[in-house]
Amino acid sequence: MAVKAATTTGRIHSWDLSTGVDGPGTRFVLFVNGCPLRCLYCANPDTWHMRDGREATVDEVMAEIEKYRPFITTAGGGVTITGGEPLLQPAFTGAVLRRCREVGLHTALDTSGFLGARATDDLLADTDLVLLDIKSFDTNTYRKLTGGTLAPTLNFATRLDRLGKRMWIRYVLVPGWTDDPEAVDGLARFVAGLAAVDRVDILPFHKLGAAKYEALGLPFPLRDTPSPAPDLVRRVRDQFRARGVNAC
Repeated sequence: MAVKAATTTGRIHSWDLSTGVDGPGTRFVLFVNGCPLRCLYCANPDTWHMRDGREATVDEVMAEIEKYRPFITTAGGGVTITGGEPLLQPAFTGAVLRRCREVGLHTALDTSGFLGARATDDLLADTDLVLLDIKSFDTNTYRKLTGGTLAPTLNFATRLDRLGKRMWIRYVLVPGWTDDPEAVDGLARFVAGLAAVDRVDILPFHKLGAAKYEALGLPFPLRDTPSPAPDLVRRVRDQFRARGVNAC
């Protein structure tokens, strides 16, 4: 049954424009509310709960996108839905993606893949690119780091590859957490086996979201964790490249 986009509503946090980090070109980035994971390095704790977002219809979102459509089209960009976790609201996310495709906009879905089973084939058909966040390749570390389990994300990656859906893998490099050479090599081998992966983005851990934790009265779990040194970033990037993966 087709989604009635005009009456479909979702809980959103905000939107912004970005270049180069949320997909190709200049992107209209829609942040939705709600996430089942609690990543220790999360930069957007204000998007964790659905109740903290404001209700918006797909028409309202599209009206905002339309203001920027000529600019993002000229800049070779499109629309990225992120969060939070967009697949916590699959009907709303799917409706926005469909409307964007109808007006000729490139679409990207930024997800942890933890709720990948909620992404219907129709939703994925309206998605040009999936930005898949793989938090760790070690199952114990993944659970400690996120509160969730790794298997759903790997299953989703395999499904996307089977469908030929283009992927950018995103890997946040956190000293003492996601820098274990064996785990990194395991992920590199897994990614190397996925023909639909265009690149892996190694994202150095940062503390730019620390002020949000303070504003919410929450402790920032990785307050004492440093950003990775350039040598560490190079080592991890080189591990992926040694497996034939395009790592950035």
